[in-house]
Amino acid sequence: MSVTSVAALDCGSNSTRLLITDAAGAPLVREMRITRLSQGVDATGALTAEAVARSMDALRGYRALMDEHGVTRGLLVATSAVRDASNGAEFLEAATACTGVPARCLTGDEEATFTYRGATATLPPSETPTLVVDIGGGSTELAALIGGRLVSHSMQLGCVRVTERALGSGVVAPARALEARDVIERELDRAWREQPSFAELSGQVRLVGVAGTVATLAQLVAGDAAYVRDRVHHQTLTRTDVERWRDTLAPLTPSERLLIPGMMAGREDVLVAGLMILDAVMERLAVTTLVTSEDDILDGVAAYCRTAD
Repeated sequence: MSVTSVAALDCGSNSTRLLITDAAGAPLVREMRITRLSQGVDATGALTAEAVARSMDALRGYRALMDEHGVTRGLLVATSAVRDASNGAEFLEAATACTGVPARCLTGDEEATFTYRGATATLPPSETPTLVVDIGGGSTELAALIGGRLVSHSMQLGCVRVTERALGSGVVAPARALEARDVIERELDRAWREQPSFAELSGQVRLVGVAGTVATLAQLVAGDAAYVRDRVHHQTLTRTDVERWRDTLAPLTPSERLLIPGMMAGREDVLVAGLMILDAVMERLAVTTLVTSEDDILDGVAAYCRTAD
C-alpha cells in the first residue's frame, strides 16, 4: 500500500497528542489534549478508570481526524504512565481497538531515541554536542549524540510524578520545595552514574528542551495568551527565565497561575515541578541557555511510520 498520510499518536503521562503528516512529512494536523493518564499511578501502580476514559475520549476524536485526512499508516506510542501501570497491556489493547493502529509501550531508551530524532531533525548544525531533555508527566528523558552514538537515560522524574510525590499542587511550601529538590537530585545522580559520558558535556553542550514544561515556559516568557507555534518553536530561553518563572509561580495557587498570559490550562498545578526539573538539569550541565523545540517524539514516530516497511 502506498503511503498517503501517516499518524503518530502519543499517550503521555499528562497529555494525549496527535500528529498527521503527508507522505513527504509536511504536518497536516497537530492536536493536544490534557488527559493526565498518570494520575495516581505513582501511588497505586495502576491506571484509573477515569484517566483511561479521558484518554479514550481523546483518541476517538483523533480517529475521526485520521479518517478525514485519509491516514493509511500510523503508530500509537505510550510512555511512562503505561510502563509503570499493572494494567498497561489492557490500555494498549483498548487504544488499538479505538484508533485502528498498532499501539506500543516504549522503553525509556526508545522514547529518548524517537524524541531525539524528532527534536533535532530541523535544527541547524552545532559545533558542540546536542542533548535533548524531554520533561514528561511521569519521566524525563535525556538523549545526546556522543562520539557518534546516541546515549540516553530515562529518569523516574516528571512534572506530575514530582508534584504528587513531593511538591504538592497548590502553593509551594519551602519544606516541600526542598523535598522535591532532593527527589530530583537523587535521580540526576543516578543518571550521571549510569551514563557517565553525560559528565563530558558539562559546559559544552547545546541543550534542547521539548514537551509541555518548556513550551509553556516559552509562552510565559513571550507573554502570549494563546499558543502561537512560531513564538514557541526554536526560541532561546535562559536559566534566569526558568528560575524567574519557577519563583513567580511557586507562591501562587493554581487558579492564580491560570490568570497569567501564557499559562496553559491543565499545566497550572504541575508546571513548578517541571521548572524545578529543568533548572536542575541546566545546573548539572553547567549551561545558561536552552533551545526550545515543538518537534519532538511525535515527529520522530511519524518519520518512522513513513519509512517503515
